[in-house]
Amino acid sequence: MTPPRNYVLDAGSMMRAKKQHYRFCFCPGFWDFLLAQHTAGRIKSIDKVKDQIKPGDDLHAWATTQAPSKFFGSTRSAAIANEYGKMMVWVNGQPYKQAAKSEFALATNADGWLVAYAKAHGLTVVTHEVPSNGINRVKIPNVCDQFGVDYCDTYDMLEDLKGNLVLGP
Repeated sequence: MTPPRNYVLDAGSMMRAKKQHYRFCFCPGFWDFLLAQHTAGRIKSIDKVKDQIKPGDDLHAWATTQAPSKFFGSTRSAAIANEYGKMMVWVNGQPYKQAAKSEFALATNADGWLVAYAKAHGLTVVTHEVPSNGINRVKIPNVCDQFGVDYCDTYDMLEDLKGNLVLGP
């Protein structure tokens, strides 16, 4: 049996959870699970994802008051910058539209940094994006595939980590 993997969450996976299946008002267990798994060293995200979470909603409140600061790992390291640079070279050599390449390279776009962080730390990226042959947007799974980084969606992560969101007695 393979041991559970360690994960890094993209912004979309948390934003989708907050808006859909795991809203804070009726599924606080999901968010408690994330924190417990972070404490166990299994789950985290990155600083650039935290920067994408808009102030004024439940997710921002959770990220700034409940999640420990180390939940959002720093992307400021030579190893991560090196991986990010390789990814940017690859993206620029692909047939994506220039607008897609420019969006991927934006300082406010966490996607490339997320994959670089995962590559540098041997983590699995959690995203709900799927690979695409389109040229209008650089997708996280396409970059992961190119650089040998594992990825999955939230449900696969929950299953792997034996997430149990059952109501208590």
